[in-house]
Amino acid sequence: MNSKAFRRSGQPLARDTRDTWFLLAIIAAVVLPHLDHLPPWASAITGLVLGWRGWLAWRGQALPGRWALVGVLLITAALTWLSHRTLLGREAGITMLVMLMALKTLELRARRDAFVVFFLGFFLVLTNFFYSQSLLTALWMLASVWALLSALVLAQMPVGQPSLRLAATQAARTTAWGLPVMVLLFLLFPRIAPLWGLPSDSVGRTGLSNSMDFGAMAEIANDDTVAMRLRFEGPVPPPEARYFRGPVLGQFNGRTWRPAVMNFPGRSDALQVSGPALRYELTLEPQRISVLPLLEMSGEQAGALRQVEGLSLSRAGELQWQAGRPITERLRLDASAYLNYRHGPQQNSLVLQNYLDLPPGLNPRSLQWAADLRRQNRFAGLEEAQLTPLLVEAVLKHIRTADFSYTLAPGRYGENSPHLIDEFWLDRRLGFCEHFSAATVVVLRAMGVPARIITGFQGMDNQPQDGYWIVRNSNAHAWVEYWLPGRGWLRADPTAAVAPERVMQGQALRPAPGVLAGALGQINPTLWLNLRRSWEALNNRWQQQVLNYSRQKQFDLLKQLGVSQPDWTALGQLSAAVIASLGLFGAAWSLWQRHRPQDAWSRQRGQVLRELQALGLREAAPHQSPGAWAQLLHARFGAAAEPAACLLREQEAARYGRSASTQAPGWRERRRWLAAFREACQPCRS
Repeated sequence: MNSKAFRRSGQPLARDTRDTWFLLAIIAAVVLPHLDHLPPWASAITGLVLGWRGWLAWRGQALPGRWALVGVLLITAALTWLSHRTLLGREAGITMLVMLMALKTLELRARRDAFVVFFLGFFLVLTNFFYSQSLLTALWMLASVWALLSALVLAQMPVGQPSLRLAATQAARTTAWGLPVMVLLFLLFPRIAPLWGLPSDSVGRTGLSNSMDFGAMAEIANDDTVAMRLRFEGPVPPPEARYFRGPVLGQFNGRTWRPAVMNFPGRSDALQVSGPALRYELTLEPQRISVLPLLEMSGEQAGALRQVEGLSLSRAGELQWQAGRPITERLRLDASAYLNYRHGPQQNSLVLQNYLDLPPGLNPRSLQWAADLRRQNRFAGLEEAQLTPLLVEAVLKHIRTADFSYTLAPGRYGENSPHLIDEFWLDRRLGFCEHFSAATVVVLRAMGVPARIITGFQGMDNQPQDGYWIVRNSNAHAWVEYWLPGRGWLRADPTAAVAPERVMQGQALRPAPGVLAGALGQINPTLWLNLRRSWEALNNRWQQQVLNYSRQKQFDLLKQLGVSQPDWTALGQLSAAVIASLGLFGAAWSLWQRHRPQDAWSRQRGQVLRELQALGLREAAPHQSPGAWAQLLHARFGAAAEPAACLLREQEAARYGRSASTQAPGWRERRRWLAAFREACQPCRS
């Protein structure tokens, strides 16, 4: 009877249909995390193949022929080649693996075909680690492994129609037995780079860049995910000092800011620090840039080098920490900062001309505005050291008193004119931090003040989570540095002039909440925030205790276990001892299982047989049925054995009768039955 006939008769689906649908659902769950990495055609073909296979199972129709599958396979191989220009490597290999597993479902004619799908699924689950090692990914992988094991157990139950719940329970038990072994291997397996740093979590997401378009940072501010976590050894820096220095941008083409091209020789990165150092631990999420955003100002001079988890860092010009490649892995390091510092040349030099350049022919009205301000009588006759702070204050006062608005949605600038600064500074006056910083630098340069843009992060969450202070991508910020004779480079933040709460209280603008967050906010305004913080704290523990389980932590564990001088030899010896112990335990378990009844019914039969032999029924044998045992009892003890014989006949009916269940009773039920049987046997003992 096919599945359609079963459906019409009101009976459950045929087992083949049910098991096939269950396996197809598992495959869809395994493939789901890869949708972001697969070419669109691969996702579409996978969905069509799985849907087609489910429809064939529903209708009870024959599977396609082998040559049709070969043709589809050749087409997918050609599409993979066109998409990746290779059939080897990570991306092409995963694409082909997904396609092979999907196409293999069209060959599910025997149990061995299902086993191929199972093992392809296990391997595909493992490939998730190429892209992410997050807690959510780990939980999804664990659930996928459990589901695949459930399907594998189900395939080993050929008789009847065993329930999915029974298979899932057995798979969960098997998984639970394997977890301690997994934990031991995790703790003791040597940490060998780069095996523990393959994925590039969050690469390609919004974040800081080595350039800044006019209006681009508003996109970053919409990303409220964690950018980095900090734990301070001493006091936390005050809000006005929470600036994390990233890329320094000095070249402007009218729309985009990029690192300055040094047309004039010299150095502008001399550094003097004073006061106590503020020490902290930093965990940085993967970024798109090769500049490490550290708290201003770390004390190393330009040219200093550091090695952090296999990544080479150098203190480059303009006091940026430059990595040799983009930071595509989670990075953890110890750092220090000095809140009192001076940097840059003390006297005017040729190198400062690099920070006075402006694109010719652009923003004439803003340049004229700057020239008019510079010619005011109050600035006449002042020396440069006195004049520069007054000009900077005048620009900031204009931002405070004019009708400027700080907003995440200022609209697009430059659609009808190339003069973006003019449109912002004199017309619309709506902008985010990069609008204000870019306009301030242009105006200061027009008045002869060397200035540049610093991008990075500013501010942190108001309260720490699990001992860590959180800096989010929404804390991305741009501010200004201008040069003052006798002092060097000084920070000026025009955002603090228009929105002081952004800097002093760390209140970054937030986009409109999503549907779920909005619904929870209507019920309880703090519920969504508390849920997010709890998840981030849990995720941080996962990162610190699992992902950051380094070789040094492994050696520290050996010390706690009594190894005085931990090294690779001691680790290998301990690993060998653990593996040998596990092997001996497994062998002993197998030997015990060989002499032990393998199912609940058999164990209960053995207990009943021992009770009967204790009553003197030596003729009771293991091959006999409970009904035969009831007859022996009745023949030996007569009416006194009737209660016990009745229980035995009921057990035979429950096991072998028409309405017999395919599942054995639970251990509590078996224990109650055995107690009742022993009590019923009491008259036979007297």
